[in-house]
Amino acid sequence: MSKHYAAPEEILYHVGFSAQQLQGATVAVLPGDPGRVEPLAKALGSYASFIASHREYTSWLTKISDTPVLVCSTGMGGLARMGIKKLIRFGTTGTIQEKVNLGDIIIDKAAVRLDGTSQHYAPLEFPAVASFDVTTALVVAAKSAGAPYHLGIAASSDTFWPGQERYDSFTGYVPRRFRGTMQEWQALGVLNYEMETSALFVTSQALGLEAGAVCGVVVKRTQSESVAPPDVYQRAFGYMVQVTRGAVELLLAANAD
Repeated sequence: MSKHYAAPEEILYHVGFSAQQLQGATVAVLPGDPGRVEPLAKALGSYASFIASHREYTSWLTKISDTPVLVCSTGMGGLARMGIKKLIRFGTTGTIQEKVNLGDIIIDKAAVRLDGTSQHYAPLEFPAVASFDVTTALVVAAKSAGAPYHLGIAASSDTFWPGQERYDSFTGYVPRRFRGTMQEWQALGVLNYEMETSALFVTSQALGLEAGAVCGVVVKRTQSESVAPPDVYQRAFGYMVQVTRGAVELLLAANAD
């Protein structure tokens, strides 16, 4: 299967920037929230510069080990055409296991496919699994940082309420197919609910890319449906920055060998 890269100066319609602006970056860190891009880019590296804001994409360039790294909020896709080879999802999550605490981080090695996007790239029988190299780099970095981390499987849902069996929505209605599913995922050892990982893993595998995911726990569903106070996110954010930076450094060093 041939691969079609954008011309260096071409402003790609989806993301609003060109490959030339990435200065050779091959690694991307992907927060879901556009508002988190700037502080994350600045926290990850000694250098950070704004690239573009277009549709759901806000993009900044940072430098880790003097190497350009893209920080970009997620959307329709298109980064592979810009020369990006490795991707790390950086986001928040809710745990469904009692052993995981608020402020901990979860490194997902695979995901339950409760999303629709991934089915456009591979049938449901195809697993949503992370890159071994990216996941290993995240785990090594977590150990080095002394971060409270858990390695496991996520349940990736397109929706925040029914797909995650939440009853605190506007109507409280959850379709029959989702009732009782949280207990089922808990029994199977799934660690957390989130909304992007399965699509990222399947799409990356289909396109020949490598992806991993690190998420900070801001909801503990075994105790409450409420999002934890901001200080919990800040604690998790600090750990995630250390882990992501350390993992990128390891991946860049491996590429240089």
